[in-house]
Amino acid sequence: MEEYKFRGKSIDELKKMSIEELMVIANADFRRAFKRGLSPEEKAFLANMKKKSAKSKNIRTHMREMFILPNFVGLTIHVYNGKEFIPIEIKPSMVFHRLGEFALSTKQVKHGSPGMKATRSSGFVPIK
Repeated sequence: MEEYKFRGKSIDELKKMSIEELMVIANADFRRAFKRGLSPEEKAFLANMKKKSAKSKNIRTHMREMFILPNFVGLTIHVYNGKEFIPIEIKPSMVFHRLGEFALSTKQVKHGSPGMKATRSSGFVPIK
């Protein structure tokens, strides 16, 4: 299996980099967010990640807007989608994306076929 690389850097190299070094190679959304600074909730989440990642691999959070950092790879994070916690196994290709992108908050709409008594107007659909 081919090793994943992000702009020529392997995951092990990315894990060793500081936030300032990651900002150089990351996308603009990541750079802007980290240039503004982390919110107190995001700082607490990162502190808890360091503690919990050593103990267990299951972490629950409501922080959908948090970026996935290289040191999250291999963990399972349960992200709240408004109704339930969706388990997300962090893979190398998810780095620099937000957690909420992988825990969808809306379901795909699947309409039924028109038929008798589906709606008021379907009473006039010819029956085959």
